[in-house]
Amino acid sequence: MPRRAENPPNPWHGSHVELLGPPPDVELEVYEEECKSILSKNDSDDLPFRFSVNPYRGCFHGCAYCYARPTHEYLDWGAGTDFDRRIVVKTNAAEVLRRQLSSRAWTRETIVFSGVTDCYQPIEAAYGITRACLEACAEFANPVSVVTKGALCERDVDVFERLRARATFDIAISVPFADDADGRAIEPFAAPPSRRFETIRRLADRGLPVSVAIAPVIPGLNDHQIPEILARAADAGAWRASLTLLRLPKTVLPVFESRLAEAFPDRTKKVWNALTEMRDGVIQESRTGRRMRGTGTRWRMIAQLFELHRKRLGLAASDSAVFVERSRPDRRQGELF
Repeated sequence: MPRRAENPPNPWHGSHVELLGPPPDVELEVYEEECKSILSKNDSDDLPFRFSVNPYRGCFHGCAYCYARPTHEYLDWGAGTDFDRRIVVKTNAAEVLRRQLSSRAWTRETIVFSGVTDCYQPIEAAYGITRACLEACAEFANPVSVVTKGALCERDVDVFERLRARATFDIAISVPFADDADGRAIEPFAAPPSRRFETIRRLADRGLPVSVAIAPVIPGLNDHQIPEILARAADAGAWRASLTLLRLPKTVLPVFESRLAEAFPDRTKKVWNALTEMRDGVIQESRTGRRMRGTGTRWRMIAQLFELHRKRLGLAASDSAVFVERSRPDRRQGELF
């Protein structure tokens, strides 16, 4: 589906060209690459996992708030429309993952799918890279956690069941909005929230541990929907829940600001005022990439609202939207390879 080209200035470029007149339409462009490594290592204390697999670069879902948008700038592209419509496929990801999992140095830590892309975005239906990587994890009995907005994950229930039988497995469905129209405005090409609740139900019906992630919470826009999201997720069979405050690192801020003003002009001021209050007067994250925490009365009220309904519904708690604790390999286990 064509979109209007709109990218904030790339900080790695010495100059930026502004178009005179309306921006052109852009369609999906797919690029194929062979990667040398597929396991990404995270050293941040803000994330409760160390290793992730990203089968793709960029994401068709087009979520305005996506914290991963600046990663496209390292490819000499933009964090706006380029991130949504220039998708890179790592065609040899499963082959490389098998090689890395077979290494004597690998200690079978939990692998998260994915950190900077959605592993079940629409292009996965054609390429099957995520499925192939999950099958590799199942072969090596490696623990896996999946985070996605994509209903396409239902296709791989058989692999999820093999993973659960051989190692550990869980999946979190990200549902920031209860209302389909609100979701479409901010997450234009992701499955609507109503469809994601159905995905939770279908996975839970197969006995899989499925969680709901209210990520991100956008104060003044979707915080009032928290009780409904939790209730619908619990009814569908989710067993655990978490919430994460909106992050606006680097060039994500202008992308989100533009979409918010276009879709919700009557709520824009309310959102910015709430974010400013909750972040000690600072909305933009520093270039270090360290996550800013919520503070103040407004954030405490949101957290209390979440906790009240989570406990009422019998949903387990989680420290993060990723629902994964850092794996502690058993050093007493004999070497497998």
